[in-house]
Amino acid sequence: MKFGVLVFPGSNCDHDTYHVIAEVAHQPVTFLWHDSEDLQGVDAVLVPGGFAYGDYLRTGAIARFSPVMQAVKKFAAGGGLVLGICNGFQILTEAGLLPGALMRNAGLKYICKQVHLRVETADSPFTNQLAKGDVLEIPIGHMEGNYFCTPEELRRLEAEDRIAFRYATAKGEITPEANPNGSLGNIAGILNEKRNVLGMMPHPDRSSEAILGSQDGWKIFASMIEALATH
Repeated sequence: MKFGVLVFPGSNCDHDTYHVIAEVAHQPVTFLWHDSEDLQGVDAVLVPGGFAYGDYLRTGAIARFSPVMQAVKKFAAGGGLVLGICNGFQILTEAGLLPGALMRNAGLKYICKQVHLRVETADSPFTNQLAKGDVLEIPIGHMEGNYFCTPEELRRLEAEDRIAFRYATAKGEITPEANPNGSLGNIAGILNEKRNVLGMMPHPDRSSEAILGSQDGWKIFASMIEALATH
């Protein structure tokens, strides 16, 4: 199996994500430049965090028009696995691969800290190594992480079991106090209809090794590897 990590002008977590696949997962991985539609035969695409195109206009608004994203749309439509992390989540919503939008944090401040997530579904290629109700400790680092969608979209996400993660307490309780950015329903990550695209604001790339304080993020990458291996 082969992973591809997108690189936009302003990406700053591309090397973090590449490192996890190359040095922790020991899987083939390549960088995919924003100005090319060639995905180089990868089996999964990772859209990393950062500030693509400087977050001008709004987060992800320019990146969605890049040649590589046109290729990613076709890849996802064909069932390919796509994981968007932080800025990557923002790009996926702008590109129409996921519903809703990421707005400014409720407190209008950049937030960088460890948070707890409750796993809402194990039925996806990204969470098959987890169990519903598991609590993960994974860091966030964003200014626009406040997830919003229409009431109709929210009902669909809930009815179709497409909410992957919610911000929670260390005991797994969904409370307003556990919500760092004001996200609707404490939502931290969602899936598309086919369940092959995941967007999440927390950084599994920053929590895949013990030296970083948590290895919980590794379980998401391990799930992807298992899904690809058994496909």
